[in-house]
Amino acid sequence: MDRYIRFALLTGVTKFGKVSVFSDLNNLNDISMYEPFVSICGMTEKEIHDNLEEDLYELAAMQKMTYERVCAELKDCYDGYHFVEESEGIYNPFSVLNTFYKMKFGNYWFETGTPTYLVELLKHNNYDLERMAHEETSVDVLNSIYDDDSPIPVIYQSGYLTIKGYNSRFGIYSLGFPNREVEEGFIRFLMPFYTRVNKAEAPFEIQKFVREIENGQPDAFFRRLQSFFADTPYELISDLELHYQNVLFIIFKLVGFYTEVEYHTSEGRIDLILKTEKYVYVMEFKLEGTAEEALRQIEEKHYALPFESDFRQLFKIGVNFSNRTRNIERWIVK
Repeated sequence: MDRYIRFALLTGVTKFGKVSVFSDLNNLNDISMYEPFVSICGMTEKEIHDNLEEDLYELAAMQKMTYERVCAELKDCYDGYHFVEESEGIYNPFSVLNTFYKMKFGNYWFETGTPTYLVELLKHNNYDLERMAHEETSVDVLNSIYDDDSPIPVIYQSGYLTIKGYNSRFGIYSLGFPNREVEEGFIRFLMPFYTRVNKAEAPFEIQKFVREIENGQPDAFFRRLQSFFADTPYELISDLELHYQNVLFIIFKLVGFYTEVEYHTSEGRIDLILKTEKYVYVMEFKLEGTAEEALRQIEEKHYALPFESDFRQLFKIGVNFSNRTRNIERWIVK
């Protein structure tokens, strides 16, 4: 019936293969990463102001915010999608329209449901979650068909990562979370898959972590963190070190939505700086070392030097993980 078809548009989430030149689908034109169509599935900032200006002012009044603050919040929450390099940001239309319908901000797109197979794919590939914030890949990977070898194509194609930068010399794309709705929603979604905490408990646990940090209670914070590792079914974990790193990344990423966090990893260690209004925490994590070694490294590498004259109280904390106890073995607070 090909002779009767004048126009056909196929949409979906993940790619499918055009099997061979003899395939019935050998004449498709893939516009997924084609400049003229980058805004076909979303809203540009100009389109929002051209068509929804009254709604912006009404939202500002309802939320008791300035017009400028509402525009900035809308951008922070729902903008940031890029389907080709150097393109203007695209807003998620589902979340924007729901925001105007309900006249308040929310995680509307994320609340429609995230398939658990995405997380299973990450775990199956022993994926280092920290890489999600600055993943690098090629156009061939972004356009590739779903398989078990890499979680990146399906994570990108389903909207949890987007293009953040492009190196034209090497043809390398930098990926990251498009906006706050996706970043916070996805990290929250990951938590029950990597810790003993279920979906209903997760917001309350994070609230307790944040309160302990804001109240200058590092010992209570680390006792709570210990409990996150205590009930993990370790027989299902093939890489203990990566598991430690992923759980720490999830916890501190979620805490970072309410405080200021700098998180760094390198071979055999993790260092972290956490700031609140009253306190600064400089932490060093060791695996199969000692808490004393971790604290000594903070001193020798002068990690805390930028904060020595800060008006806030400074905590230096050395932490050691033990593969034998499969948990935080000890921490020292100075």
